Amino acid sequence: MTALTEQKTQEFRTDFTREPAGLRHFPALVLNADYRPLSYYPLSLWPWQDAVKAAFLDRVDIVSEYDEVVRSPTTTIRIPSVVVLKDYVAPQKKVAFTRFNLFLRDEFSCQYCGSKGDLTFDHVVPRASGGITSWENVVAACGSCNLRKGSRSLRQVGYHLRKPPRQPAASELMNTGRKFPPNHLHDSWMDFLYWDAELEA
Repeated sequence: MTALTEQKTQEFRTDFTREPAGLRHFPALVLNADYRPLSYYPLSLWPWQDAVKAAFLDRVDIVSEYDEVVRSPTTTIRIPSVVVLKDYVAPQKKVAFTRFNLFLRDEFSCQYCGSKGDLTFDHVVPRASGGITSWENVVAACGSCNLRKGSRSLRQVGYHLRKPPRQPAASELMNTGRKFPPNHLHDSWMDFLYWDAELEA
């Protein structure tokens, strides 16, 4: 990795707006240089202040704007609603093994009963029986199923997995994230959120 690439990587923020309060204050949808969102879940959004600053520093092009404006003593600027990075940011190829990514892989549902609430995670082959903590042996599970299964095998409790657990590719998590849009979607974002989705015959 060159020093310039490393510097760009460090400058690139990944803590996108997720809080509902942040979505009420004119966030900007951030697109990569290929005009695809940097992230779908959470959706790659910046507070308007960051979008204006990035435009001022010539790091992004403004694609669309809100009707609202911000003013300084010498300038009036329309607030960006969609910005695109001038430099392409290569997506991560390897997915980190985290609780959040595990839940996203399993679409935030228990892999035993399908329920959506009270999620934790479970070792398919219990650790007491030599099971390891890995993508292939850990699944999202609701509290009830996890408690009932305990340290027993799937056969002992009569459970069946909804799908075999495996390590997802980064592109798979990106596609899965598109199923969970935020509550607020501005009209100016819509052309960029699903334009690369495969059309159904």
